[in-house]
Amino acid sequence: MGPEWVAIIALVALFVVGTVLPINMGALGFVAAWLVGVYSLGLVTDDIIAGMSGSLILTIVGVTYLFAIARANGTVDLIVATAVKAVGGRVVMIPWVMFAVTGALTAIGALSPAACAIIGPIALGFAGRYGISPLMMGMMVVHGAQAGGFSPISIYGTITNGVMASAGLPNSELTIFFASLIVNTVFAAALFVALGGPSLASRRIDPEPEHEDDRPSGGGGTATATATQTEQETRKKPIVSLKTQQIITLLVFGVVAVLALAFEQDIGFVTITAGVVLSLFAPQRSPEAVKNIAWPTVLLVAGVSCYAFVLVEAGSPEFVGNWAAGLGVAALGALVLCYVGGVVSAFASSTALLPVIIPIAVPLINDGGVSAAFVVAAVAVSSTIVDVSPFSTNGALMLANRPDTISEPVYYKQILAYSSIIVVVGPLLVWAAVVLPGWN
Repeated sequence: MGPEWVAIIALVALFVVGTVLPINMGALGFVAAWLVGVYSLGLVTDDIIAGMSGSLILTIVGVTYLFAIARANGTVDLIVATAVKAVGGRVVMIPWVMFAVTGALTAIGALSPAACAIIGPIALGFAGRYGISPLMMGMMVVHGAQAGGFSPISIYGTITNGVMASAGLPNSELTIFFASLIVNTVFAAALFVALGGPSLASRRIDPEPEHEDDRPSGGGGTATATATQTEQETRKKPIVSLKTQQIITLLVFGVVAVLALAFEQDIGFVTITAGVVLSLFAPQRSPEAVKNIAWPTVLLVAGVSCYAFVLVEAGSPEFVGNWAAGLGVAALGALVLCYVGGVVSAFASSTALLPVIIPIAVPLINDGGVSAAFVVAAVAVSSTIVDVSPFSTNGALMLANRPDTISEPVYYKQILAYSSIIVVVGPLLVWAAVVLPGWN
């Protein structure tokens, strides 16, 4: 049995065990990466460890650290209340506002993970505060990011159009962009309806944020506090007032957005630096913020990204892609490639996959019978719509920033169930809607 088959079988086993048993799939991913990488591919452990997505891990650590501090000083509550007032208190509009804002950010060139890292925690703050389904809200953010992700000036769009040009394929920027926009909007609308979005239409809110520091102390305790207790309270007192912290936090958020979106600085380094800066104004919050970093999610994405590297090194995606190209029916081969892109991208980087998966489709296009624009659009959309997966950057960010109203295991299972549906059904629907109409 070739290494490509060993890697595929191990992937299936990893997924089954991690779903059936309450074992962190990241830990399973490390085990699978070591066994398959060393004993089937002959890799050394240093190579396997180097395949782990350090950038993704840093992003999750930085984002959850920064927003843990922002939640503690009341800034997230303030943002939530302000946004609710901006839509006239109509709860039903909130998920769509988050969808549109995230889509606009990626459409003008923001990296999808950067946009999700900025909007996701705020959106999930809404969900927790106002009883909106966290699954709906988190996935609306991800679908929004992917909806705008293939504009001609976006990262995905630039990569895809560049690969097509290098392969000598005709330009189809708008076809790919609108395919992604329409498909993700349709999935977002279906999710919105399925998870009770229409029932929010009758709800109106006019929240006023409350902060623990603003409440009266209540006069509890004795009048004979010890000197030690007084010293402890003095040490806990923030350097600046709560309101000043919130103003500084909002300014820091603006700087983070500019650095990540306009100057394309790494969102992980930017957010963790921002978190450290905010900690300087209220150092007593930093230890608690560190505890609130999404460490289970860090383990999850570290192990799975490590195994994704082994999967690529084994040549499994290329193996399946070449098999698809030899089926003799171009449209059927395109369907197989849609599934290859969807399954692999659910566990790995979509940005890294696109330059690999699109050239594999060229033989199908050259054989005739299918439109180059439609095939590439279908493969590209199938490879990115699955970013709702908890193993991808965007899905992992939603998991890491879950509201307190839902436990991590429950939210993980919800995202996993939804992403499984997308992986199974998404590529087929995209293929049927995009490729089949243009098949001669």
